[in-house]
Amino acid sequence: MKKKMKERENMKIYCCKEHVELAMDIFVDEEETFPALHTVDNLKQLSTHCEYCRNEAAYLVENV
Repeated sequence: MKKKMKERENMKIYCCKEHVELAMDIFVDEEETFPALHTVDNLKQLSTHCEYCRNEAAYLVENV
């Protein structure tokens, strides 16, 4: 049980503008709490892609 809780503390979903609602829905379903929504800065955008498509990530949905 403790291992599962530790995994949840680190949940992060990078997503594009098209998939931000999907990422938030999945986060709430899995974590049963609301996520923090952050914009991805320019440096991370160069190498970070959406987890649902190959577009550049615009947002990071994660635990607070």
